[in-house]
Amino acid sequence: MASVTRTARVAQVRDHHRSYGDTAVLQGVDLDIAGGEFVALLGRSGSGKSTLLRSLAGLDASPASEVQVDGRTSVSFQEPRLLPWRRVTENVGLALLSTARPEERARRAATALGEVGLTEKGEEWPLSLSGGQAQRVSLARALVSEPDLLLLDEPFSALDALTRIEMHRLVLQLWARHEPAVLLVTHDVDEALMLADRVLVLDEGRLAHEWTLPTPRHARTPTHPHLSEVREQVLAALGVQTVDQKAAGAA
Repeated sequence: MASVTRTARVAQVRDHHRSYGDTAVLQGVDLDIAGGEFVALLGRSGSGKSTLLRSLAGLDASPASEVQVDGRTSVSFQEPRLLPWRRVTENVGLALLSTARPEERARRAATALGEVGLTEKGEEWPLSLSGGQAQRVSLARALVSEPDLLLLDEPFSALDALTRIEMHRLVLQLWARHEPAVLLVTHDVDEALMLADRVLVLDEGRLAHEWTLPTPRHARTPTHPHLSEVREQVLAALGVQTVDQKAAGAA
């Protein structure tokens, strides 16, 4: 896997707070994401992961003093959110609706579908696609506008294990080719450790833990000493005891 060039900071979050009614969801979050960096965000349900992603995507109104993103942003959600009354190519081209002429939209959408291996599906309807194919279309739509920041909100969680592995490889290939900064929200610790440069844990609305992963991705295996150690630490930060930890506690 080719390395991705790091550039100046593309996203900055400073003392960011979000509440829904009387419930505080984010409580003073600080975060920098460099251009070309791949960051994974973990946290228990209700910790504020998706809320932070929505703030970065501009889907929730946030003060400019708290959240700043330089450049274009795209989002791929857990549900592909394809419009069933538009063909696959048209769904991908929706990201260019306000910026490109119809001919250019069609050309760039076809190129994006080729990158995710779905050239032959362009004229089909979304409901004819498998779950993995629909998620590939969602990725193509997110990348067709060449975003500076790609936000992935648990896009693989509904897929079977083999399809998830295929999607992990595809995401890394597309990341290396297009070089956006990526923020991946996930519940899967192993997924975060296999994909990211940096892993963060959000706890009770605050970024409580951070790990940097210098190990090259081709060398990352479940038995790698450094990754095994980090995995134990991440699980502990999430309040999950491993078998080894339970055995040590019982000794």
